[in-house]
Amino acid sequence: MIEICEVGPRDGLQNECKIVTTDTKVKLIEKLIDAGIRSLEVVSFVNPKVVPQMADAEDVLDRLPRVEGVRYGGLVLSRSGLDRAEKTEVDFLHVAMTTSDAFNLKNAKRTVEQSTEELSKVIAEGVQANKGVSGILGTAFGCPYEGDVPVKTVLKTAESFLNAGCSELTLADTTGMANPVQVTEMVEAFRKAFGEDLNLGLHFHNTRGLGLANTLAGYHAGIRRFDSSIAGLGGCPFAPKAVGNVCTEDMINMFNGMGVETNTNLEKLVETAKWMEQYMERPLDGMLMKAGIA
Repeated sequence: MIEICEVGPRDGLQNECKIVTTDTKVKLIEKLIDAGIRSLEVVSFVNPKVVPQMADAEDVLDRLPRVEGVRYGGLVLSRSGLDRAEKTEVDFLHVAMTTSDAFNLKNAKRTVEQSTEELSKVIAEGVQANKGVSGILGTAFGCPYEGDVPVKTVLKTAESFLNAGCSELTLADTTGMANPVQVTEMVEAFRKAFGEDLNLGLHFHNTRGLGLANTLAGYHAGIRRFDSSIAGLGGCPFAPKAVGNVCTEDMINMFNGMGVETNTNLEKLVETAKWMEQYMERPLDGMLMKAGIA
């Protein structure tokens, strides 16, 4: 069975010009849960001056329903983010950094080594605070500023995160540079380095139209946990030309056609995507919401 982490409420909205109200965010999350989604990245504990869409993180979490089996995650990029997260009822900390020095310096003003050292401490403290911790490794498949990112660099950061206490890792294709062969090779490298029991997920953007192809490559390589965003919403304020994430309903439609269980209601997800498109007042990237369910 496929495990989906819906990132629309966070990654999907953070790059939008239109400020989405707290009411709408909560309603979106409730609709996604009603459609069967059980893991959601709902907020980001970042500087609201830098990412104003995420300024209401605490308010969103306060108003979300507590549903058995549903897990709420929040993005943490620094110690200050951890301090905020610890004061909330967020279930999982999604501790993220990029594995490219050039990108990380532009994004966090730190080298990869410096961020790894700082965030390893954040991870350890999060575990001590009884939060689940997921490590997110951005630019794992390439950097828009320096090109290829050596696999050994990604593996080294991953090892530090695991040693600090992460229970799972997600490899993120921050600007949609991955291709299916590369995905297969990266998954194989991680399995070889850390064993078959590693809880490894994949996060793809559709910048170059390969999001679903890369998802399928990951599936055939043995991955069963994928991030996605309703209606294909998404982007990164720090990544040039980064468009939306892999679309949730399009991905589920693909897996349904393959006979792979996702435990979701596709009709409700398409309805949610259309509702979100109406709210955003612009065409969104999802394909199934346009073509309809066959």
